[in-house]
Amino acid sequence: MSKKISLTNKILIAMGLGLILGSLINIFTPEQPIIQTYFVNGLFHVIGSAFINSLKMLVVPLVTFSLICGVCGIGDINALGRIGLKSFLLYVFTTGLAVSLALTIAIALAPGKDFAQQHHATEFVANVSPPITDVFINIIPSNPIAAFAQGNMLQIIFFVILFAIAMLMTGDIGKQLAKTAEKLNEVMMQVVTLVMDVAPVGVFCLMAKTFSEQGFALIVPMIGYFSVVILCLLLHALGTFSILLTLFAKLNPVAFYKKMRPAQIFAFSTASSNATIPVTLHVLEKRIGVNNTTAAFTVPLGATINMDGTAIMQGVATVFIANVYQIDLGLSQYITIIGMSILASIGTAGVPGVGLIMLAMVFNQVGLPVEGIGLILGVDRLLDMLRTVINITGDATVTCIVARGENTIDDAVFNDPESGIIPELHLPHKSS
Repeated sequence: MSKKISLTNKILIAMGLGLILGSLINIFTPEQPIIQTYFVNGLFHVIGSAFINSLKMLVVPLVTFSLICGVCGIGDINALGRIGLKSFLLYVFTTGLAVSLALTIAIALAPGKDFAQQHHATEFVANVSPPITDVFINIIPSNPIAAFAQGNMLQIIFFVILFAIAMLMTGDIGKQLAKTAEKLNEVMMQVVTLVMDVAPVGVFCLMAKTFSEQGFALIVPMIGYFSVVILCLLLHALGTFSILLTLFAKLNPVAFYKKMRPAQIFAFSTASSNATIPVTLHVLEKRIGVNNTTAAFTVPLGATINMDGTAIMQGVATVFIANVYQIDLGLSQYITIIGMSILASIGTAGVPGVGLIMLAMVFNQVGLPVEGIGLILGVDRLLDMLRTVINITGDATVTCIVARGENTIDDAVFNDPESGIIPELHLPHKSS
């Protein structure tokens, strides 16, 4: 009897097929109108975009109900404050480690020293970054309905936590609402399963479109920069996170990475930490065994303020552009880069391409030409996919550390390789 292919493996196969087909289109039929119109910008674009929208559709209701359940499950406002402070400090700490690692390796390997500037320099217009004071003021929504409609995660988290605390303080009425939120959360988890059942098709189309437009040819002139970023991402993922998981979460990193694979695949194909929240929550709660009271709080917060992968890109890109333009950076500027990367990660959203906006903020601060970002635009989409994997892995690592400290992680679930595997979905039907 043949073994059934798991959903995760189906998604991996779809990703590989999409990558191959997209690359072939890029090489052999880049100007073919029928292929470009009906497939790349037609079928692949429509299905891929619809799939990302279906994931984003889940985020706000899932975070809302899950966070209400989490806060009410904690039941203690002091414990909630403790979890919040631990999460925030750990996210800032890992982002600081990430950008420091990137700067150290980039300075040692010096990408861009012999770079010929005639390579594909594209015009880049930087968005004006908001002052840091506005970032903190805007955490509090002036209109909660607008925050929910626009998917502003920091504002949503602030309002829902405040609302859930008020529920705790209102006694029986709050308890009844909490029970309703638990039922709604259960239904939303089932909606996640429904969406994930069509994931292989969505991932295939996303990958086919990305690689048919980007291809691998753009990487060649940028191989030094591209390689250093990937090296730093791997070192941070397999080194920093593994050490943190072993020392503070008391978990086996190999088992952790095996269980994180579905969330990492989604992060890679969507290039959005926010769109991956439903899958990250599912993996942490059902596969790794973190209680909802912790995961519901730390995961949405991490998707919003924790950007280790993006911080690594900023560190390497800063050194790369400085080398290309032959600008010497001093110690004070490197310290500024670390500080700016941490602050920028707190003030920007977990959506595709946000890293370039953050990078423009950093460049402005240390006096590098913002137009230099045009040099790395070509490979940024591919790197965006990779660094999103690091971002959500960092969210999960911090969640596990906080859960271990709060004693809200079930080792029996973590040690069971079969726990929480997403089943093949069979919709109920009436028998005739």
